[in-house]
Amino acid sequence: MSSARPLSAESAAPRRWLSIVGIGEDGVDGLSAVARGLIADAEIVFGGKRHLELAAPLIRGAMRPWPSPFERAPAEVTELRGRGVCVLASGDPFLHGVGSVLARHVDPNEMLVVPAPSAFSLAAARMGWSLPETSLVSLHGRAVDLVRPHLHPGARVLALTSDGDGPRTLAALLNDGGFGATKLTVLEALGGPNERIRTSLAAGFDLGDIGPLNVVALEVQASAHARVLSRAAGLPDALFEHDGQITKREIRAITLSSLAPRKDELLWDIGAGSGSIAIEWMLADPSLRAIAIEQKPERATRIRRNAAAFGVPGLDVIEGQAPHCFAGLATPDAIFIGGGAAVPGLLDAVIAALRSGGRLVANAVTLETEILLLARHASQGGELTRIALSRADGVGTKTGWRPAMPVTQWVWTKP
Repeated sequence: MSSARPLSAESAAPRRWLSIVGIGEDGVDGLSAVARGLIADAEIVFGGKRHLELAAPLIRGAMRPWPSPFERAPAEVTELRGRGVCVLASGDPFLHGVGSVLARHVDPNEMLVVPAPSAFSLAAARMGWSLPETSLVSLHGRAVDLVRPHLHPGARVLALTSDGDGPRTLAALLNDGGFGATKLTVLEALGGPNERIRTSLAAGFDLGDIGPLNVVALEVQASAHARVLSRAAGLPDALFEHDGQITKREIRAITLSSLAPRKDELLWDIGAGSGSIAIEWMLADPSLRAIAIEQKPERATRIRRNAAAFGVPGLDVIEGQAPHCFAGLATPDAIFIGGGAAVPGLLDAVIAALRSGGRLVANAVTLETEILLLARHASQGGELTRIALSRADGVGTKTGWRPAMPVTQWVWTKP
């Protein structure tokens, strides 16, 4: 059995016009012979200003800084298809990096990728942490709220921040949320000559002069009143800001089970109220997306606040009346109607909008809406469920069961 031939710049580069090379803070000293050859042989080298400066001793072709906005970058690279192009990236290009972006536009057989250790890998090595047992969160150019779902007692989190202010902002979020005893280790310029590692608690965070390239390692400690988000569906109603228009936690848990979220899917939450269904849908997996449709401006604003507080700031909130606001929205994989199912034409509109194989879940509390769902079940099939809950409550000096209003739920899958 013959052994695989070692990869070399000479053997690999002619077959693939695009190379993507990961580079660290140690610059060209940390590059393999293959990576050095790909950079030196490239006709055009793309990269950020810092990356181009780090690789400058090797670059013989034309330097092309990334355009602003960056969204134009894939087009600029693919316009050069067939020529010798090298793209410089931070560490591992496919871990929150440019490689993932370019792979949407360039066939893998046209690329040669030489990764370097990622900032997460270097941070885990310094901390002595197992990466599979650590939550990895990129906050680079993104809302710091994204860390919230990962804040569980005893959890280890590595967060890549945007700049030198990131660690202090993160510490403030932790302290405000009841995680003030969490230890933050700030790891700056990992792998380079200016590497520095310092530690502080979230409460009284006192580190200054933090470099722009940093990763923060969190050893999470929670107070008794910390805002810890359960992994299970049906979070307590009290965690949500609402005006009474909220799908109660038990009904919400059953509803999310009926919606059956799957990776990369999009939900429309119609008559979103507090946004609780859309928020918990997105919490089920980072790949899930949701659009919350709410006609009342004050509720739409409240949904945005709830989304940030639950760590899903990417929730898309549409202020408008269904079905008139559907035009231009991405095709949903699932739709939930928590209010307004009796609006004339709404059920027909959502059924038309839903993709084939998509799920529709509609909840009814009033008799008028229940009659509509009964009729739809009779004509189109699906599953019909009546959910009745009772809670223990005071009855004079004793305790009795106080029933909540029953909910009729219709679940239907589009053929």
